[in-house]
Amino acid sequence: GAQIIDLMMLVIDVTKGMQTQSAECLVIGQIACQKMVVVLNKIDLLPEGKKQSAIEKMTKKMQKTLENTKFSGCPIVAVAAKPGGPEAPESETPLGVSELIEVLKSEAYLPSRDPSGHFLMAVDHCFSIKGQGTVMTGTILSGSVSLGDNVEIPALKVTKKVKSMQMFHTPVTYAMQGDRVGVCVTQFDPKLLERGLICTPDSLHTIHAAIISLKKIQYFRGALQTKAKFHITVGHETVMGRVMFFSPAPANINEEIQENVFDFEKDYLYQEEYLSKDSVSSEENKENDQAGEVQLPKQQWALLEFEKPVTCPKLCLVIGSKLDTDIHANTCRLAFHGVLLQGMEDKNYTETFLPKLKVYKQKHKEGQVERVMDDYSVIGRSLFKKETNIQIFVGLKVKLSTGEDGIIDGGFGQSGKFKIRIPDGLKPDTKVVLSAVSKKKSKGGKGDMTKEDENSKNDSAVPVTISLIFKRYVFDTQKKMIQS
Repeated sequence: GAQIIDLMMLVIDVTKGMQTQSAECLVIGQIACQKMVVVLNKIDLLPEGKKQSAIEKMTKKMQKTLENTKFSGCPIVAVAAKPGGPEAPESETPLGVSELIEVLKSEAYLPSRDPSGHFLMAVDHCFSIKGQGTVMTGTILSGSVSLGDNVEIPALKVTKKVKSMQMFHTPVTYAMQGDRVGVCVTQFDPKLLERGLICTPDSLHTIHAAIISLKKIQYFRGALQTKAKFHITVGHETVMGRVMFFSPAPANINEEIQENVFDFEKDYLYQEEYLSKDSVSSEENKENDQAGEVQLPKQQWALLEFEKPVTCPKLCLVIGSKLDTDIHANTCRLAFHGVLLQGMEDKNYTETFLPKLKVYKQKHKEGQVERVMDDYSVIGRSLFKKETNIQIFVGLKVKLSTGEDGIIDGGFGQSGKFKIRIPDGLKPDTKVVLSAVSKKKSKGGKGDMTKEDENSKNDSAVPVTISLIFKRYVFDTQKKMIQS
């Protein structure tokens, strides 16, 4: 329903101010609507002497709340829609409603409508009229419809011909985006459809997963974490979906991102959670404060995997919420909103589609040089577990903490040790450091490794570390390790 609002009235109980639901309505307005009027209701409950000052106080409070939203500076009107409450006699006249009507008149505008593109209508009622057929009433979200057109009811996989149409009890032969219309078809049981979508045949798709571009809703408390489940509202339904967040690869972080398009050629970086100012951990913040602001990506995306397939148009609005949160807890349940960029219609999308999505995880392993073999090779340890198959790492590049580049040549013995080839040879300084480390080892004797590790901290002979950095694509069935 949020997609059909051109102007919204946010009604606030003047004695209570913003409630959780008011905040959620404000969030939906921010996402889906351009204009708003705030109505402070129930002013009859304010004590006569303090009425004006209480209204002014709440008006100021609302102006402050709306300051950082797109509705900053919107009109705020005080009314009592039914003075005395539901039990009051009908003769009680409403307060302030005529002023509200004047404000609504001045705020009303003719939105620009577009009849082009596929017909799509959100149906909110369905009933039969004897001798006529079945009528579906609703609002046209896009395109247009004429008498005699075929329309599809995608949820039921049926197509019907438009027999007659009415707008506000007046028969019409044509209706377009933004119109409120009743569409009559024959031989269709109204019990099968209470609400849903109807459209140009074959114009909607039913999808099992989707890629969306998204933004976090600032009032949502808590992190948006990969693998978490949210209620996903898309098209005309809300289903459970699991999310995986990703952002541009560091190399592309400053590139301009085309709106409403997803580029499958690019690499993307896997995120454990959606990145926002409050998600960057305090430890990182301390470091970044010295280095200036931490750079957040201009755009982030999510892969949504639905628990049951959904039918929706392309580029439609998506809202993610935690609707199982206690309604009385003072917290916004809406978590993020976005645009559906790419739907996956194939049931087996994990095999057919996901491998095209180039989201990778950056892997970083560290080990230590055990000893020198000769000028062009060393033995390393602690990079792999004993049971790791070192063969799959052969040929990968590593870097020593002393600056040399090396290549993993193969395993060495049974305990997870390995041989590294140093094509340009070891530097003389490195050899000195390594001989000091191995001397200290021989001093400690066999089996004294843990002691040696502890002592290395306060001894001048610091062990030489080995860094192995590679990336692995999340949806690569072969789990290949890739180095740039």
